[in-house]
Amino acid sequence: MAINPSDQDKSTFDGAAGQDRPELREVLEGIVDSGITGITLRVHDERGEWVGSAGVSKLGEAAKPPVDGHVRIGSNTKTFTATLVLQLVAEGRFGLDTPVADHLSGFGLDRRITVRMLLQHTSGIFNFTGEYYEDGTVVPGIPATTAGKEWVDNRFKTYPPAELVRLALSKPARFEPGTDWSYSNTNYVLARLLIEQVTGRSVAEEMQRLILGPLGLSGTVAPTTQTEIAEPHAHAYYRYEDAGEERTVDVTRLNPSWISSGGDMISTSQDLHTFISALVSGRLLPAELLAEMCTPRPTPAPGMGYGLGVFVQDIGRGGTVITHNGGAAGHAALMYSTPDGSRALTATLNYVDDAALSLAVPFQQATQRLVGEVFGR
Repeated sequence: MAINPSDQDKSTFDGAAGQDRPELREVLEGIVDSGITGITLRVHDERGEWVGSAGVSKLGEAAKPPVDGHVRIGSNTKTFTATLVLQLVAEGRFGLDTPVADHLSGFGLDRRITVRMLLQHTSGIFNFTGEYYEDGTVVPGIPATTAGKEWVDNRFKTYPPAELVRLALSKPARFEPGTDWSYSNTNYVLARLLIEQVTGRSVAEEMQRLILGPLGLSGTVAPTTQTEIAEPHAHAYYRYEDAGEERTVDVTRLNPSWISSGGDMISTSQDLHTFISALVSGRLLPAELLAEMCTPRPTPAPGMGYGLGVFVQDIGRGGTVITHNGGAAGHAALMYSTPDGSRALTATLNYVDDAALSLAVPFQQATQRLVGEVFGR
């Protein structure tokens, strides 16, 4: 069914009872004005907890997004996966500088590629969702959300993780292992296969054993190929052109294997807060491995370094936040914390995605306003 995005009511807002934070309300409204369909926000700081939402849960209806609804968290999955890998390092299953080929022998991996390089995006392996070069060259991978109707038509297809890796390895590497940095979803699919090979269990089982179960994250799942998303949830949309006609379709249901452990998990703003708070406080990793995780390598983005499954963002005046965000196919999530856990921000979003990623710039600008408001004081 095609839906008209102009039907949305952008002004709806709900905040936590008993605590007025007009500055947060204003930023939320600005994010909706930037084109986002709906957003929920959870902030923990010296003033306590504040939860609010703006926009709508479903195009054409007035209901606000559920403040603790389920959402596909995109690349926040990488932080969960990296944490799981580091927990296995702590168990002595392998080392950070172990060649990945020692455990995944069936792919012909360059033996210089280590576990650390996967988590840090320094392996040079082609990104199976496509590579975008500085000179404007694009080398396509699978039909991802930049593929328009082709992605829509394939959104229930199952992509085995090994198939995604083999596709990536059939393409030229972006650079020699360890010599540069480039964000590649393939690194985290290899991390998933490493987890499963070494433990003999699925990534979902290991995630439950080491993270979800101990933290009580009942709203978080690693769905693999599961197409459904639990209620309550806001709806995700995708806009594309078909035979010269623009269509907007509900893509809340899809098979997330197309992104695999590059971004397939589902969570809530509450669970994301519990997770990032536990992570930075040292409840999930030994101190030395947490320090490795949060030691950044420079990236092309100014003020933004990448550790092992987390970005380390400079917010000015000597401050940093530990963060990872993620979004694809009309759902997104934000996750930020100070290194000491004294302030944290998590958010879930629903929007109308498209092949041109047309919301990327206004969304990033609005997100930075939100980060500045919460962490810049």
